[in-house]
Amino acid sequence: MGMTARVLAIDAGNSKTDVAVLAPDGTVLSTARGGGFRPHAAGTEQALDTVAEAVTTAFTTAGVTTADHLSACLANADFPFEEEQLTTALHARGWATTVKVRNDTFAILRAGTTEPRGVAVVCGAGINCVGMRPDGRTARFPALGRISGDWGGGWGLAEEALWHAARAEDGRGEPTTLTRTLPAHFGLPSMYALIEALHREHIEPARRHELTPVLFTTAAAGDPTARTLIDRMADEVATMATVALTRLDLLNEETPVLLGGGVLAAAHPQLDTGIRNLLSARAPKAVPQVVTASPVLGAALLGLDDVGAPAAAQRRTRQHYEP
Repeated sequence: MGMTARVLAIDAGNSKTDVAVLAPDGTVLSTARGGGFRPHAAGTEQALDTVAEAVTTAFTTAGVTTADHLSACLANADFPFEEEQLTTALHARGWATTVKVRNDTFAILRAGTTEPRGVAVVCGAGINCVGMRPDGRTARFPALGRISGDWGGGWGLAEEALWHAARAEDGRGEPTTLTRTLPAHFGLPSMYALIEALHREHIEPARRHELTPVLFTTAAAGDPTARTLIDRMADEVATMATVALTRLDLLNEETPVLLGGGVLAAAHPQLDTGIRNLLSARAPKAVPQVVTASPVLGAALLGLDDVGAPAAAQRRTRQHYEP
């Protein structure tokens, strides 16, 4: 008869998977890290095989074989039907008696709050926003890119920067130093050369995201086109947060607005200040803060919420990740 843990927490993003095994008192018995979780590309079962490697490692280290409850915060769990499919697939793995699947954005929200209440905007490769109240109400967006009304994120900013630089170089658009800084990042002399290299895949398509930091550097040096893009990104973040607060009736209560993901966690001064200024105008009671805590902490705390663990257990888990 194997030992049982209280909570198995999983935070699975596109680039990596983090796992934590918790005792009933909130003690973190073990942690493990695995590869990215991409069910759209690999299929659900193959994507979960990647997660399984990390879970097996964590269970072995903790000396347990199962958990009472699995709290899984997963990238690409954007619609209720996807959450249901993933819940069924995780149940079949036999890792825990009960399973709760949420979008991975909820992990960042919970990691940055003392209770399940607030709004999180996550800006990594894409952009997403969620909000939650202790009574279980949530606010969400499909967050599938242009078709669901999104603008920006690291990938979107890189695309916009390329668009403006291409038009500036050939005369269709306003002049911008992005025509020099973007190709220079790849050691190329012109936008024409960069466009050809991207088209022929001499530069891997996935490397386009490297242009987002170049955009921020160009904006910081004062380029008006680059600065306009950063301002629009700030406006998108503030808009999503304000809409989520409104939908949850939290506009008139002091409420944390957590900013997470690579683009927001970098705390670029123009973007960060822009977001704070816009929020103070549109949602004066919002309390913006950048989340740097590991998202798996959020998955763990949500798991403890699900099983009704006492506050002391929550504190013990948080201490492990935020000594």
